[in-house]
Order: sequence, then structure tokens, then C-alpha cells
Amino acid sequence: MEQLYVFGTGNAAVTHYYNTCFAIRNEDRFFMVDAGGGNGILRILEDMKVDYPQIHDIFITHEHTDHLLGIVWMVRFIATRMLNGKYDGDLNIYCHEDLIASVDTICRLTLQGKMYRMIGQRIHLIPVHDGETVHIMDYDVTFFDIHSTKAKQYGFTTTLKNGRKLTCAGDEPYNPLCAPYVEGSDWLLHEAFCLYEERDRFQPYEKHHSTVKDACELAEQMKIANLVLWHTEDKSVGHRKELYTAEGRQYYHGNLYVPDDQEILDL
Repeated sequence: MEQLYVFGTGNAAVTHYYNTCFAIRNEDRFFMVDAGGGNGILRILEDMKVDYPQIHDIFITHEHTDHLLGIVWMVRFIATRMLNGKYDGDLNIYCHEDLIASVDTICRLTLQGKMYRMIGQRIHLIPVHDGETVHIMDYDVTFFDIHSTKAKQYGFTTTLKNGRKLTCAGDEPYNPLCAPYVEGSDWLLHEAFCLYEERDRFQPYEKHHSTVKDACELAEQMKIANLVLWHTEDKSVGHRKELYTAEGRQYYHGNLYVPDDQEILDL
């Protein structure tokens, strides 16, 4: 059974959650998306019993620190295992072409030379383009520009082995230009910075983000069967699932998920 491994669910400024990142599990392999902002990803992988040799494909959505910097730790730990003969095959890191140089530079400046030299040998930085489809694990993954109002950012869509369409819409509000990729999705992974009723407190619109109400109205309008909300604030920790679900149910009648860090969803 395919599963969604939720590594983190918080936005860039959280301290009680890890930054939003996740993986699709297919049998014993994982397609990882983002790595959060630090080495907290290492503990999460350990807690969730995800071993580095199970990860051969990572997609970085954009350059913001809460999505990018954890990749340094992934490269470090996987390169170490490669050097020690404990990792078979190669690691592919996908991102839009403007991000390649940034990933390479950060790794060059922060990693030991023997680890950095694995980039280009067994660790490959692979640029993807708007509308391009790449075969990753058992999936044809189509990447698309979300038309961010801030840093250039890509999402992706794919069809799972069970025939359901899953789409990651990035961490900004849906742009109608993305309709060809989002429409018809059975699973939509969407950001929700805060509750609509707390918009004056968290100012999501000034930060170019959505509220729970906004995301749920979109999913209802587009007839999305399963909606996952994350990339949230963390002041409601301990009550977030209850509060977000209650507000979302007013606007959306599909299956609504507000996962916690380290939660696993069956796809």
C-alpha cells in the first residue's frame, strides 16, 4: 500500500513543529519532497524508521530556508554511507534549474571535500522544467511552476499505483494557471497558514498564504476527494487538528486531513 509519510507540517517560523516536508512511500522506497530547514530531519527519519538507502529521489520545491537547508544533512549522511559502502546506487536531487547552483554552493561551502565530491559522481543535481514529466520510482511525475509571488517554486502531480492522482501545490495559494495539473486530483496537498478566524493575528494574505477556509473552499469547488492541510503556524499546537478540522468542515465535505509531524496517511 502506498503511504504519505509526513515528516513536518510547520511553516518557516515554527519551533514546535518541523518545517513541512514529506515522502511518498512505495513498498520500501521513498520519494522525498523537501527536507525542512535543519538537521531535525535526521531524528524524524530515525523515529519513523526510514533508512537512507531507501531514499534515492528527493525533490526540492524552492529556495526558502525551511525547505532547502535540510538537504545539506541528507547529502552529508547519504554521501557518508556511499563512502562506507552502505548505500547502493545513486541519489537524484530534482529542482528547478535556477536552484541547482544554490544547492551545489551550499553543499560545497558546508561539507567536507570527500562528501561534496560525491555530487556529480553518485549524487546528481537534476534540473526539471515547467510541464516536464520525469519517471521516478514507479511514477511519472510532472513538475509545474506554481507561479509564486515570491521565490520561484515548483509543485508536482502524479498518478499513484492505485490509479489516484496526487498533487502537491506548493506552499502558496493556488493559482488558476495551475488548473491543468490540479484539476481532477484525488489527493491535494495544500498549505493553510492559519485559521480564517485568526487571519488578523497571523496575517496570511500579507505573507502570500492561505487560510483553512480558503484551501477548503478551493478543494470543494474543484471536487477534491482528499485534502491535506499543512505548512501552518504553531501557536495552536495540541489543538490544531481539532480547530482546523472544525473550520474546514464548514466549507469542505471531502476527506480532510490535518496531520501531525511523523503521521502516516494511507493513500
